[in-house]
Amino acid sequence: MSSPPTRRGLPGLGDRGREPGAAILSLDLGTRTGWALLGRDGSITSGSESFKPQRFEGGGMRYLRFKRWLTEVKQSADGLDAVYFEEVRRHAGVDAAHAYGGFMAQLTAWCEHHDIPYQGVPVCTIKKHATGKGNAGKQEMVAAMQALGFRPEDDNEADALALLMWAIATQEVPA
Repeated sequence: MSSPPTRRGLPGLGDRGREPGAAILSLDLGTRTGWALLGRDGSITSGSESFKPQRFEGGGMRYLRFKRWLTEVKQSADGLDAVYFEEVRRHAGVDAAHAYGGFMAQLTAWCEHHDIPYQGVPVCTIKKHATGKGNAGKQEMVAAMQALGFRPEDDNEADALALLMWAIATQEVPA
């Protein structure tokens, strides 16, 4: 798993509707999956991971690599208390829709298998929380996360960070 250096958690995260020490993973699902992880120590790490099909592998291998990556994240976090993912209702193309469906199926089955609560959150809810606009563009989302002190490398990482900020602010996560 390739992850950027740990970024310290924002002040006051522990008193906003989550139990201290809860580990939360947020995901912007896709061929390039953005992720953000709130660790049990309050640290936040984030990045984006590519699940682009490799030249000589079968069509399902990207999903197996995704499942293996989820397990590595869970192990590195000493378990997960909740997973949130960006719930997309409309895709620009058929290939993107198929890929998203495959990643969502793998994620939800993996969460069920590991008894980890999960929730899809509509894109407009995440954007409105981060920017005040439900139809914010990619650059606005990146700018909103930069304003909080993060340095997302792409819009996928920015979306995952925004989703994590939404979860921390609005959700009660089991201990």
